[in-house]
Amino acid sequence: MTFYDGIYPFYPLQRTSFIFSTNLLTIILVFLVLAASFLLILPGIRGKSRFFWMFRILISLFIGVVIVALNFTADWAQASLKANSTYKSFSIAVVDADVGLHVGLYGINITLRGNPVNQLNETIDYNEEFRWTGQLDEQYAEALDRGLPNPILYIAEKFTRNSACGLIYQYRYSGRYASATLWTAFCCWLLANILFSMPVILYAGYMMLATAAFIFFSMASFSTIYNLPQCAFTIGDATFTTAYSHSFWLALATGVLCTLIGVLVVLLDLLVPDRVREVFSVGGDDDEDDQHSDFPHGYFNSSFLERVTIEGGMKKGVTLDPLTISHLVERL
Repeated sequence: MTFYDGIYPFYPLQRTSFIFSTNLLTIILVFLVLAASFLLILPGIRGKSRFFWMFRILISLFIGVVIVALNFTADWAQASLKANSTYKSFSIAVVDADVGLHVGLYGINITLRGNPVNQLNETIDYNEEFRWTGQLDEQYAEALDRGLPNPILYIAEKFTRNSACGLIYQYRYSGRYASATLWTAFCCWLLANILFSMPVILYAGYMMLATAAFIFFSMASFSTIYNLPQCAFTIGDATFTTAYSHSFWLALATGVLCTLIGVLVVLLDLLVPDRVREVFSVGGDDDEDDQHSDFPHGYFNSSFLERVTIEGGMKKGVTLDPLTISHLVERL
């Protein structure tokens, strides 16, 4: 413990991740590596299918990274305002700052940035995270002990269990079910990519539709936070409420994209199935049988066919023409 720990106004400042968290950055890097790996083998693909293959891989990776990343973004809903508010407890100092509330599936981020940043002989630039996975009441108590600014404490207090607003119950369970349906959508996306590499393109289209459906289910689950009366946040003379933000609309766009891909694949497979299999570079059992049927008839040693059964009888020393021999071999 140092001299400055726990002594006002020298509380240690906690800086937590916001939009580009460590988890989110890791997910983006992993998918970028996958995209680069697929692009490296692109020159080995011949013909016009090279560009279609590249387009299909990039679109598929984009859908996958969006589905996974949406679980870790902190801007499904947000609100912000400019206000003049008291800065910290036991002080009458007032600061001019931008206050922001950013809601994700696993918690909230509360930001406070001064206008200008340097006021009261310190830098006013806070970004505090409160997660549903832990005890938010305990996190709020720690924030009180650390002496965080009043606007941050005021907003965080609205999400505690003792608050009359009851926001913790609305946001926590809606985010939990939205995250569960997003992971289900990711599993459907994996199955769709596996089926796209097999001669069952129709079922791949169905799985893309299932992926879109679960994305829409996650949006519907998160939207339940607005079924109950919203609790207004008042800081100074200004009041604000949350509204849908970037991640919500990105989920909507991705769901629409998956729907279009699924419908297009299903329709094309029903109308021109052979053409679709050719485009996706897959073949069925019929193609394999056709290839075998194109092979010329082989040469047979007639000495092995001296004793063959013709219509249930044994005939010896019968001379058979090549066409008859081929039919007999097929019957055997």
